[in-house]
This record gives sequence, C-alpha cells and structure tokens, in this order.
Amino acid sequence: MKTIAYWAAALLAVLSCSQPPSGEPADPSKTDPTVEPAVYPKAMAVSARVDGRRVSNGGSLGGVSLSPEIAIEFTRAVKADEASLSFVSFTGGDLTVRVSEADATILLFTPVEALQPMKQYRFTLAQGECFGVSVQKPYTVIFTTGDDASQKFPTISDEALLDLVQEKTFGYFWDYAHPVSGLARERYGSGDTVTSGGSGFSIMALPVAVERGFITRAEAATRLRTILSFLSEKADRFHGVFPHWLNGTTGKVIPFSEKDNGGDLVETAFLMQGLLTVARYFDREDEADIRSAVEALWHAVEWDWYTRGGQDVLYWHWSPSDGWAMNMRITGWNEALIVYVLAASSPTHPVGKAAYDRGWASGGSMKPTVTGPLFFAHYSFLGLDPRKLRDAYADYWAQNVAHARYNYDYCVRNPGAHAGYGADCWGLTASDIPGGYTANSPTNDRGVIAPTAALASFPYTPQESLAALHTFYYILGDRLFGEYGFRDAFSLDQAWFASSYLAIDQGPIVVMIENYRSGLLWNLFMQDADIQRGLQVLGFSF
Repeated sequence: MKTIAYWAAALLAVLSCSQPPSGEPADPSKTDPTVEPAVYPKAMAVSARVDGRRVSNGGSLGGVSLSPEIAIEFTRAVKADEASLSFVSFTGGDLTVRVSEADATILLFTPVEALQPMKQYRFTLAQGECFGVSVQKPYTVIFTTGDDASQKFPTISDEALLDLVQEKTFGYFWDYAHPVSGLARERYGSGDTVTSGGSGFSIMALPVAVERGFITRAEAATRLRTILSFLSEKADRFHGVFPHWLNGTTGKVIPFSEKDNGGDLVETAFLMQGLLTVARYFDREDEADIRSAVEALWHAVEWDWYTRGGQDVLYWHWSPSDGWAMNMRITGWNEALIVYVLAASSPTHPVGKAAYDRGWASGGSMKPTVTGPLFFAHYSFLGLDPRKLRDAYADYWAQNVAHARYNYDYCVRNPGAHAGYGADCWGLTASDIPGGYTANSPTNDRGVIAPTAALASFPYTPQESLAALHTFYYILGDRLFGEYGFRDAFSLDQAWFASSYLAIDQGPIVVMIENYRSGLLWNLFMQDADIQRGLQVLGFSF
C-alpha cells in the first residue's frame, strides 16, 4: 500500500516538471493544451563589441574600462527580456540589458557594479530560447580590465624621478650582485649563473653610481677589484673570450645551449666595452692596478682567432668541444657593431677593415633598419657615442633617433590594438613575455612593453621617453616598480606584470639615462686611444 509520503512526492515531481527553468519565461502551452506553443525564430549571435572594440567568439580584449558596455549583435531583432538574463553567464556579477536604439538586432549589456582593475572577466551567452529568439550557438567574450588610471605615487620633479630610477635600478647590480665574483646575475633568481655581457653593463653603471652619490668611489673601486680578480684568475676563457654564462662561484662556463659552451664574442664585447670605460674613469694613481688589470684582459682577447682562420668576418661562438659548430657569422644590422669596433681597436689581436666591410656590412650592402627591437640602438651605444658617429653605411645618431621614433610611432598607431599602447606607454625590445622570452619589435609584436626600451632611448626621444616614464611610475608603478626599479616587462592585454629583473635590460636604463643627462659613459669610452685608432681604421668620423 502506497503511503501519503509517496503520493506527496509524486505530486511534487509533476508540479516541478511543469515549471520553466529558473528565470525562463513560462510557456502557457505546457500547462494549458488550448494555448498554442510559443515560436522563437532562430537567430545567431554574429559579433560582439566591448567598449566599441570588436571581439570574435572566444576571443579576448585587454584594457577594457571598469564599466564596459558589451554589445552583442544578432541576425534578427531581439527583445531586452530581463528574465532571459538567466541565459547569460558573467563573472563580473549582475548585468542590465537593453536593445540598442540605433539597431534592434543589438543587445547592450552593462555590469551593475563597477569591475575591478587589472582582472580578467568572461561573458557567455548560452544556446537556447531567450531574448525573443532561439539562439543557435553560444557566444563567449573574454576581456581584461585596464588600470584605474589613478596616480600611485606622489609627484616629484623629473630630475628626482630620474635619480630614483637610476638608483633603484643600480641596486640590482650592487645589492644583488653575485657575492663571490661581484658579477651581475643573469636574472633575478638565477643563483650562481652570472652573465658576461650583463656584467659589462653593470660595470659601466659604477661611475654613474659614484657621480650620483649612490656609492662612494672607494666602494666602487673595491667592487671592481673583486670583479677583475675573478675574471683574471677564475673565469673560463676561450682564446681570451668569455662565455655567455659563468658560474659566479667557480668561474666555470655554464652552457647557454647544447653547443654554446665556449667563447661568446658578442657578450665579451659588451664586457670589454664596460671595462674600457671604467679604466678611463678610475684614473688616479692609487687606482693604477685597476687600469693594469683591465689592460691585461683587453689584450688577451684574440679577436683574430674568431675570424675562423682568417676569413673576412667574425664568428659569434667557438667551443672547445664542438669548434665552430654554431656557425654564426656576425653580420649587420643588429646589436653587434661594437664587436667590430673593438676588434679593429685591439692592440694585440686586431681585425682589419676588410672584415668590417665584407663581413659586418655584407660587402657594402648593409642598410641599417629601424624595425628591429630597440636594443639594437642601445647595446653597442652604451659607450660608443653615436652623436657624431658616421661611416660609409650610416649616420648613427640619425639612425638611432629614427629607430626609436619608429618604435614609438608604431606603438602610437597600435595596429595590433594592444591594450595600453600609446604616446605615454611604448617600447618594444627583447624581454620576458608570458610563458617565455622573445625579441619584441614592430615585426614581432606580442603585446608586451618593456620599460628598458623607452627608458634606454632617453638620448634619442627625450620627451617621448619621459612621458613613458611618467606612466610606468605614476600609473603602473604599484605593479611595475619594485625593489630594483622597473620589472622587466608587462602586458595590459593580459594584466600581466613580470616578476623578473634581467641584467641586460636593467643595465641600459642606468647607462643611457646618464648619457642623456651628462654624456658620462660616452665621454669616457671615447677617450680611449685604442678605440679612437680602431674607429679611424674602419673609416669612421666621430
């Protein structure tokens, strides 16, 4: 015999089946057989715009406002039925909906509450009978909000801001230097891995730190002696050439890649650029040991060995186990102009003009370009002064100014519609990116801005670089400016800010801002008699 509880449960089940899903408008035909079933015309959501910017189904946008308007266009007219909002999933909370006054096929959705800055949100319109139509396929939009544009730090003078940026950035090389060798760690968290090229940049920052009062001259000299002792006595060298990476405790090579376990001529050139610069700065009688140690390292570099048996071109790598297997010729245009200048300037192992013309300049056909990553305009010119530098192939001041301007103009045009790009937020160069590392440029635009790109371009684009500095510090600084200055990179498309600092990106900030302010490093490097002779050999005017 069935119980009262059984019949009560059965009745409840029948009543539940007759009710529409929560929020769905009731169809009277389901409960009253005399009423004709509702007919919903088929429709498709065919496009979407968020704050007026088009986004495809499943696509994403960055830099969206905190109170965005989400416009969904259908293939036929729709109704602003609030009950149908149950068919919309939005991670930002409740929405209002209305039909566009300009077009009855467009629904406009707006969050009831303002969204949070720098956060990703997902909007999905489900398949089903809603808004007066039968939606045939779901439509999803993903977007990331921008910053709130409020000023994060008190305003200070531009001179004070430049001081602050230089001092904080220098801290990466001073406070975070390897405790044994004094050399620059490759990146924040790299432990014993130090970088020869990045250490050259860090060495160039020492005179800046002394002149700006960050450290004393005696402290800088002590650190430099530690570095020189390590390079002279412990560090692996291959025909006088240092590897890309070294162990900062033992001095042994750390392979950069499988066959890149020997000499790296380009990284060594960056190191030598730094050493020759500080040798001119530490010119006092009681600093003669510094100059002698630099001279010994400089004279030991066998630039001519890296012509691979006398070819009219320099090679980037040589390995004691794999020889010339990397087979990378150093040809222009890129960051390596300084390699040929130093090779021609060597008093012990020089390379002649033929290698420069036939190798670097590809037989005279080289044309410096402006589309590459901005480090092309920085690394060779930390010490090599481009202001009056000319040869048969370029006016290097005009070249570097044009390069920086092109990079800036590209970001202002923003053909990729990346969030944040503009006159006060620009700069594409090699940097970390979400999930990796790449050489960002107008021809390889991943939506990632690196502060070093605009800041190291101060000599070339002072007003544009200052505008970027203001944004990086005052607007984005709570996420971007940290213990050692600006973090490596950021993408407002994804609300991503790198946690990293890289030696090769931090160094040019300190050095090139100083060259903009005083010309200090340019003046020191260009005083070197060997460099002056080498430039003359290659046919430069300077």
